Amino acid sequence: MELLERYKALQVQNEELRQEVVKAKAMAEAKNVQIAKLEHDLINKDVNADDLLSKIEAVLGK
Repeated sequence: MELLERYKALQVQNEELRQEVVKAKAMAEAKNVQIAKLEHDLINKDVNADDLLSKIEAVLGK
């Protein structure tokens, strides 16, 4: 009887841990998406800065 109770308790604990893993994976994926967006934004800003610099140089006749 004690062994069966221990087994059931471990099943419950296993399910709780599985839910934690699912949440952690979802959070990691959300962070990956956010990082990718920030990288994309940074690349666009770099391109815009280069474009702006070219326009300034053109106006200054360089």
